[in-house]
Amino acid sequence: MQPVYLDHAATTPLLASAREALLPFFDSEFGNASSRHPLGARAAAARERAREQVAAALLVEPRQVTFTSGGTEAANLAMLGLARASAARGRHVLVGATEHACVRACAVQLAREGFDVESVPLDSRGDVDLAAFAARVRTDTVLVAQMLVNNETGAIHPVSRMARVARARAPHVRVAVDAVQAFGKLDCALSELHADALFFSAHKIGGPKGAGALALASHTPIEPLLYGGGQEHGLRPGTENVPAIVGFGAAAELAEQQRGELLARFKMLRARLVSRLSSLEGMRLLESPSAQQPSIVALLLRGAPAEVTLHHLAQRGVFVSAGSACQARSRELSPGLKAIGLSDDEARRMLRISMGRTTSEAEVDLAADAIVEVARELERIAS
Repeated sequence: MQPVYLDHAATTPLLASAREALLPFFDSEFGNASSRHPLGARAAAARERAREQVAAALLVEPRQVTFTSGGTEAANLAMLGLARASAARGRHVLVGATEHACVRACAVQLAREGFDVESVPLDSRGDVDLAAFAARVRTDTVLVAQMLVNNETGAIHPVSRMARVARARAPHVRVAVDAVQAFGKLDCALSELHADALFFSAHKIGGPKGAGALALASHTPIEPLLYGGGQEHGLRPGTENVPAIVGFGAAAELAEQQRGELLARFKMLRARLVSRLSSLEGMRLLESPSAQQPSIVALLLRGAPAEVTLHHLAQRGVFVSAGSACQARSRELSPGLKAIGLSDDEARRMLRISMGRTTSEAEVDLAADAIVEVARELERIAS
């Protein structure tokens, strides 16, 4: 049986169009995009075409897009660069309670540098508490960091409303948004989100690993993390990874073209999966009561830890995850899952199923049947 891959929130297979676009830049079109000869000029033109493709999906000008090595570097550039550039105007930072590990690590670094870092509060349902958030915004708040789609549960957070609230109270605030799990699935127009910075990763949308991007609102002050030859507007110096950037551009263009179609398909597949799992006694679906990105399905199964369930599912050729891939090798429980109110035992039992453009109804059915079979088998073993 062919493996059933349902871990698209961790990474996605490379799109044929992205592979076709990038391959020449490993071979005949290998020039350095900073070189003045024809090989370099063609590499630079391909890089700029990719920048246009990414910018079009965000409704921004190409000059507002900076390419990085991935989402983590883009997050670091946004968090550290924006906060440091605004330090003279204030040192208060608000960070979402369920942020990705790279954003949390940046928050820790800012605290070491003397910034006053606070968490954005959640309500009893696990959603952002807008009233409590507003109360924490201060006149010296210079940065709000909030992910758009939670990478473990798929919950959609009210970034646009938070940005408007923050700006009404803090004149110098910048809003940085992790849109890694949203890009290609939701509307990520910078202006619609009222954000100053959005960051993304190519391999989450069918592009290659090794490319990401940061989109900035016009005239946003930011400090670079690296210093060098001035590539990427001086924000990300160093020879560009042209093959990965070209593949990113091709994937971004296709993702934006098919966004509506994919979203409708994810809703159908999600409903099908949940329906087939409904016979499982004690199964609990973790989803936001207000807004949900449908390609991510988070489940609590009673009994065995998720790692045990994953092992049994993998033996059956079904690949899912226990929360974020970046958290998988850590022995610590996910801070994001604990922030939404899960106990330690519940956090250990959370299973994440995430679908992509290649996911079929047959794969969803096979995965659901395997999950039911494994859950019941583990219950029998435990009894």
